[in-house]
Amino acid sequence: MVDRLSALDASFLYLEDHTTPMHVGGVAVFERPGTGLDYDELLAFVRRRLGSVPRYRQKVVQVPGRLARPVWVDDPEFDISYHVRRSALPKPGDDVQLHELVQRLMSRKLDTTRPLWELYLVEGLSDERVALITKTHQAVIDGIGAVDISQLILDSSPESGREREEDLWMPRPEPGFVDLAVGAVTEAIGRPGEVVENFRAAAVDARASLRKLTGVVGGVCSALGTALPPASGGPLNSSTSPQRRFAVARGRLEDFRAVRNEHGGTVNDVVLAVLTTALRSWLLFRGEAVSERTKVRALVPVSVHADGPAAPERDQAADVSLGGVSACLVDLPVGEPNPVMRLHQVGHAMRAHAESGRSVAADALVRLSGFAPPTLHALGARAAGGLSNRVFNLLVTNVPGPQVPLYAAGATMSEMFPVVPLVKNQSLAIGVTSYNGGVFIGLNADRAAVPDVDALAAMIEESVEEMIGTVGE
Repeated sequence: MVDRLSALDASFLYLEDHTTPMHVGGVAVFERPGTGLDYDELLAFVRRRLGSVPRYRQKVVQVPGRLARPVWVDDPEFDISYHVRRSALPKPGDDVQLHELVQRLMSRKLDTTRPLWELYLVEGLSDERVALITKTHQAVIDGIGAVDISQLILDSSPESGREREEDLWMPRPEPGFVDLAVGAVTEAIGRPGEVVENFRAAAVDARASLRKLTGVVGGVCSALGTALPPASGGPLNSSTSPQRRFAVARGRLEDFRAVRNEHGGTVNDVVLAVLTTALRSWLLFRGEAVSERTKVRALVPVSVHADGPAAPERDQAADVSLGGVSACLVDLPVGEPNPVMRLHQVGHAMRAHAESGRSVAADALVRLSGFAPPTLHALGARAAGGLSNRVFNLLVTNVPGPQVPLYAAGATMSEMFPVVPLVKNQSLAIGVTSYNGGVFIGLNADRAAVPDVDALAAMIEESVEEMIGTVGE
């Protein structure tokens, strides 16, 4: 029995081109332990972990004639040293150099003839730090059960996992041309309609097929009642170029909670209000026309919990899905000059989903999924891929992490920034992750359309300070 890609996962392979690589990524920074997190140690560490996720030793094989969707097969030539790579920054090894490396790596597609992931150990950072940069294709991350590579290597203590032994992996024989064709024909006899769908998806209708399969069009919500009209144009909706820019912003979770406690709503509302303020400043900085009615429409993936009401805890640092992801369209009021009013308007826009009783609270999400930001950011990006890019201006994913330190091969993770992929004709995607008292924001931008993404990142940190200034007024 072949392990065939789902129709949705296959669509991500069909949709990918040189301007829109379909991988989700992350940048984790570690404090270097006394013994050092070196390449050989990391290589052995990852090798010991791969046995728990067989998908990371499998590649995608196309079926002859596109008679059926591609299949997952063990890669008999799997070479872990190809996937776990080593890089180093020249002196001084600052964050700017790290971000330049990230944007170059994220601009390149993964090799679809090999297992669809890469992990880079980056040495030479200042203050004796090291970084891990991950890339995992969205076809691999099909739910909580298929985790991102960074989840695989993170532990709750410095000593966890060191006692594991490497599994004796033997690849299963790769099916031949005849086996794949016969299997496809056999399935086609039982489901003849799928043959037509396969040809359409592989040709020109992959995006329509993706929207049909995800069902996100029917699940899109907008408390503002503006889901149907197209989003306004501007610098956030340009033809996507092959190259990216990457920047980061940082905050403290206690500051976001203080604003929440002062003005009401959720931590997620405060995050969106902060981004709204920064986008307002950025548009004015670029000389764009901004009036009181100007809005930027964000696609905010939110959790869908069909089994019962949400947990009573409302401290939501994210609103993503365990059972599924729906796409919530939120018009961010960048034209509103008052920061508190911006927060209230964002909170009103998000309240309809929260009051539906179907959202999952952040604490429940963390308990059930562990530290899964890369996986959950990928699920949000998958939801965005099923929606017309003309409907929204940018994607914002916000995912909670645990508020305790995590480790990789004994090294302490100090920061973790998500890298959310762009969809066609989108110029900016923002990923937010909370971890160990910090809020870490990664901005992935089209290099041609948003060359000043560093300025936007600085404005996000300034907008956090502005929101903190409203506490106690």
